Formats: sequence, C-alpha cells, structure tokens
Amino acid sequence: MTTDLGRFAPTRQWMRAHPLATDAVLAFGALVCMVLGSFADPHGPHGPTFGTRDPGPFSLMLMLFGAAVLVFRRRRPRAVLALACGLSLLELTTGEPRAPVAMCTVIALYTVAASTDRPTTWRIGLLTMAGLTGVAMLAGPLPWYAQENLGIFAWTGMAAAAGDAVRSRRAFIDAIRERAERAERTREEEARRRVAEERLRIARDLHDVVAHHIALVNVQAGVAAHVMDKRPDQAKEALAHVRDASRSALNELRATVGLLRQSGDPEAPTEPAPGLAVLDELVDTFRHAGLPVEVIVQLGPETTPMPAAVDLAAYRVVQEALTNVRKHAGPGTRAEVSVVRVGPSVEVTVLDDGGDCAGGAPAAAEPGGGHGLLGMRERATALGGSCFAGPRFGGGYRVHAILPLA
Repeated sequence: MTTDLGRFAPTRQWMRAHPLATDAVLAFGALVCMVLGSFADPHGPHGPTFGTRDPGPFSLMLMLFGAAVLVFRRRRPRAVLALACGLSLLELTTGEPRAPVAMCTVIALYTVAASTDRPTTWRIGLLTMAGLTGVAMLAGPLPWYAQENLGIFAWTGMAAAAGDAVRSRRAFIDAIRERAERAERTREEEARRRVAEERLRIARDLHDVVAHHIALVNVQAGVAAHVMDKRPDQAKEALAHVRDASRSALNELRATVGLLRQSGDPEAPTEPAPGLAVLDELVDTFRHAGLPVEVIVQLGPETTPMPAAVDLAAYRVVQEALTNVRKHAGPGTRAEVSVVRVGPSVEVTVLDDGGDCAGGAPAAAEPGGGHGLLGMRERATALGGSCFAGPRFGGGYRVHAILPLA
C-alpha cells in the first residue's frame, strides 16, 4: 500500500532514509519554539505579551539539553522520556519565570506512545501526567490552580493520546498491507497450482492418445511387413488399419492441442471428449490389431447420466490398460473389459490371461516408461477414487479402477 504525496514524496522518502537527521531537525525546531516561548508572558495587562520577560541562564541550559536528548528519541524512547522529565522537573521547581522545557517531555511522551502498546502507554502516560502536574502544583513557584499547571496536564495527555492513535493507524495499515501481500501470494500460488494441474492433465491425455495409437500403428506395420510378400491382401488391410489409427491419432492430438488455444479462437475444437459412448470403436481398433477383447458394460438406467469427468476417466483407463496388454502381453493373449455401476461408483476392470507369456508386464517395467499406470492412478485419485494394477494369480494382469460418481 502506497500513498501519493505529490511533491512531498521525495521529502518523506528522505526523512525515512535519515531518521537521525530528521530528529535533529525536529529537536532544533523544538529548541527554537521553547526559546521563543520563554520570552512570552501569559499574564500581561492586556493578555499574553512578547518580549516582557527574559529566560535565565539555567533555563536556557535546560532547554538546550532537552532539545539535545530529542535527537535520540527513536533510538531510546524511554530513556529520552526519563531525561526530559528530569529536566522538566528541574525547571518546574526552580524556574522563575518558568520556561516551556516541558515541550521536550511532550514530544518524548508522544514517541513512547507511538512505539509501544496501549497498556504501556496508559501506565507511562498517567505517571508522566500526574508526576509533572503534581510537582508543578505542589513545588512550583506558581499557585496550584495556575493555568500553566493545568496546561502541563493537558499537553502531556494529548501527547499520549496522539501517539497511541498514530500507533493504531500504523498497525491498521500494516495489517492491510500484510493481508494484501498474503492475498497476492495466495493468488500466485493458486495460479501456479492450476497451471501445474493443467499441464499434468494435458500430459496424461497426450500420453493416452499417443501410446494407444502408436502401439496399434506399430503392431499393424509389423504385420504388414511380415505378410507383404506372401499375402499382399492382408498387408493392404494392415496398412489400412495403420492409416485409420494414424488419422485417429492426429484428430485426437489436434483436439487436445486445441484446448491450449484461447477461448475466442475460431479454430478451437468443438467436438466432445471421448467417453464410454465410443467404447466399441476403441475396442474394435484392438480387435483389428489381433487382440481379442470381450466387453461387458452395465451402467444402470439412462435417467441417471454419468458425469463427464467420470466418463472420460473410465474411457482412458480402458484405453491405457488395453494398450499395455497389446504392448507387453505375450502372443495369443485375450482380454476382458467390464464397466459396471456399483452403487455410488463405477468400477472399471481390464483383465488379460497373459497368452504364452506368464503375466503381462506393466508399463512401468519398460525402460523409460511408467507413465501409463501413473496416469490411470492420477485420474482415479483426482475423482476421489482409486486404481490398482498388478499381476493375476496364474498369469496375466489385472487393472481395477473405482471411480465415484459424486
């Protein structure tokens, strides 16, 4: 929080940068005021008059010492207040005519009140007010009811109140500044957290799309190369599957990258995200790649639609699990997919028998891999569910995800 001080801004900045010099200027101003005030007589025939009395040498010395101690008022506020009170008490008991040495006590009391807490201000303020006023009334040369004595009480009381008000305002401004800085830090942390979550989500989608389609392209390309010479018709069919898989990969990549565009970009995709509605198309791509897959889907009545986030997560779990089966399981592997609605959640299970290889290896077992299983777990955890993946007893692999609908 900053304040526009206009042409006074440089002066204020200089004062904050040089507090000792600022206090020296203040002390010199207080000395001038005390010396000028010592020449004024409040009991003139026609009211206060100036130049009708002269301060004594002792009073001038007390005023000089009082101004000198004010130079250190912010470094040692209580010690300066104690010295100022002592000098004022000397003047109150010996000065005739009395000089306004109590002005340095007023300034010192204001400094103490502005730099300490309220209970301490009350205690020190009352002690200073009562002590100076009591000594002035009982031991001074003037009558106890003189207006100078009451003026000491009033000026010291106003100094304590003003210092406490300034301290309260500074504390209020500091609290507002701290809340603003904390809110700014919170906004920055929230922005960084959202960016990290968005990057992780995009990374998961890209991994699912690329891993699935590239695995199919790799398999079909291998089949085409193997039968190119002896069975050209089957090679053409495999290359057609390669073309379809690559086209699907490009379309999904375009849709995913399009999410990074601005909302007003006319080229941003409008096609909905994939879900269980296109699960049969996903399974057909694996069947064309030579992986027999059986599918069981039981989602209950259509009157209670599945949330879009759960629908997408279930689709991606099936996609990644079947991709791992095709990449890592042995030849002759068969897979089973079940998507069943059980109470308040959807359970997705993908099983394979391992084929001729005892137990399909997870993606994490591949050097440089491991993001597939991690992505499935992150998707399930983000929805408040869970995902387990591990070898089956007797061979094969099992992926089981529980996705809450709420």
